Amino acid sequence: MLGYFLRRRLTFIIALVAALGWVFAQTNISPTLANNRAAVIHQAVLTIDSHIDWPIRQSVNPEFDPGMGHETGAPGSGQWDLVRMAAGGLDGAFISIFTPQRALTDEGYAQAATLAHQMIDWTEQLTVDYPDRVAIALTPEDAYGLEHQGKRAIFLGMENGYPLGTDIQAVQTFYNRGVRYITLTHSKNNQLGDSSTDDQQLWQGLSPFGETVIHEMNRLGMMVDISHVHDDTFWHVIGLTKAPVIASHSSARALRDVPRNMDDTMLRAIQENGGVVQLCLLGDYIKEIDQDPRREAALAALSEQQAAWLRGDLSEAEVAELLNQYRAINAQYPEIKPTLADAIDHLDHMVAVMGIDHVGIGSDFDGGGGLVNIEDVSQMPNITQELLDRGYTPDEIRKIWGGNLMRVFNQVIDVAKQLQAEAES
Repeated sequence: MLGYFLRRRLTFIIALVAALGWVFAQTNISPTLANNRAAVIHQAVLTIDSHIDWPIRQSVNPEFDPGMGHETGAPGSGQWDLVRMAAGGLDGAFISIFTPQRALTDEGYAQAATLAHQMIDWTEQLTVDYPDRVAIALTPEDAYGLEHQGKRAIFLGMENGYPLGTDIQAVQTFYNRGVRYITLTHSKNNQLGDSSTDDQQLWQGLSPFGETVIHEMNRLGMMVDISHVHDDTFWHVIGLTKAPVIASHSSARALRDVPRNMDDTMLRAIQENGGVVQLCLLGDYIKEIDQDPRREAALAALSEQQAAWLRGDLSEAEVAELLNQYRAINAQYPEIKPTLADAIDHLDHMVAVMGIDHVGIGSDFDGGGGLVNIEDVSQMPNITQELLDRGYTPDEIRKIWGGNLMRVFNQVIDVAKQLQAEAES
């Protein structure tokens, strides 16, 4: 079997292949909820997904129109667009400004910052093209207001602090452009701190610059996202931050022992901090399932090319050929995925450890997310149905779907106001 670290390196590009035309194994899912009560609850609560990776998909498929409806599994369809967002009753989403990470150099930082700004431009253009359907949200109040108007709320979250470079003013710059959380690292250590999935540590937690970034995010009212960070980085953040933190897309290590997930001591620390953990719907973080060894061997053979692509070292033609090879593998040896029920087992565990006030949903659609019975954003009501079937109350479902995250967001804003007032006095 492939080792965890190799699977982790393959996860992202496989997700892009899915977005660009891999047909998932289909399941018999009704387009409507079986339970009218679940439908009423789903419509009544504010539903927020804290992590959707649409922009990186747009970067490799520029002809994709997110305002049009696409059939999941069809070429270029991905897992998110405004039509499927509405069909799934999803009121808002944090769109991920994710950039591949190159060397920790000024040139690498500048290239990443340019792409990050371009991704924000694409997101802003979406609201210009479809102003009656979607708008940028900067605060929880914006999200609730847009819900009442019948519009979808789009928040911006930066996945990987790499585009900040080493200039603390960049935090303010991206805040001014609408970014409201920063995932400190991605799959590799960066200039802010250590990642949970790099081969060795660079900083033993946060770097000195990373500490400064935490202070600046607290001052501005940006949520600190500790998904992807090394355990030492996590504890460094918890000891330093003055505001609650979020894990925008993570699951429970007690149920799936991988470094990207949170162990119970970390979950309790987030509870004490007042933060929230958003359940990730990426199969490898939910349950280990043996795959066809021929699939794993074929994927392993492409790992070096995949790593080169993530570093930005492949030409457009080379990327296209790599994607074609992944499509062929996925067609010949389809991935076996965990189920939505497997994922909600993680949420049950986190509720048992942390309480109902500290959990939410962060799908990671278009970045690796997607399970049996929850293959794209149109199937979000299936989550509400599963929660109701397990005995969660309407108020608990409200908290899970957005109430907890919006509470934390407001608390982060309140801390910023207090820090700014103290600085002025």
